[in-house]
Amino acid sequence: MKTVSVKPADVKKQWTVVDASDKTLGRLATEVARVLRGKHKPDFTPHIDGGDYVVVVNANKVKLSGGKMTDKFYHHHTGHVGGIKAIAARDLLASKPERLVAAAIKGMLPKSKLGRKICSNLHVYAGAEHPHKAQNPVAMPTR
Repeated sequence: MKTVSVKPADVKKQWTVVDASDKTLGRLATEVARVLRGKHKPDFTPHIDGGDYVVVVNANKVKLSGGKMTDKFYHHHTGHVGGIKAIAARDLLASKPERLVAAAIKGMLPKSKLGRKICSNLHVYAGAEHPHKAQNPVAMPTR
C-alpha cells in the first residue's frame, strides 16, 4: 500500500451552495469548513488547498442557540489607541450578517497561510441571490 499525496494541479474544485435558513450557526460553520478544507473528499491532503468553493446564501436567517444573541460579542480594533470595539451578535446579525457567518467559518479553519487561502474560497451573501450562477453550484449534501 502506498500513500497517495495529491498535487495542487490534480485538485478538482466544485462550486457548492448552502442555504443557511433556520440553521444553527455553529453546526452550519462546521459543515462548511469541512467542505472548504476538502475533508469530504477521499483524496484529502492536509497541506494542499483541495476543498471546494462554497457560497452561503440567506446568512441573515441563521440562528444562534441559547443566549448567544445578547451574550456573544465580536471585537475588532480600529488601530488607534484605546480603539477596541465590541458588537453583540444580535446587532451584527442585523447590520452585517455576512460577517457573522464568515467569522464563525474562519474560526474553524487552520490559522496559517493555508487557512487564509482556503478562506478566500468562501462567499457569503445575506439574501437568496448570488452572482455565481455561471459556475453551476450544486447544493451541499447534508450529513
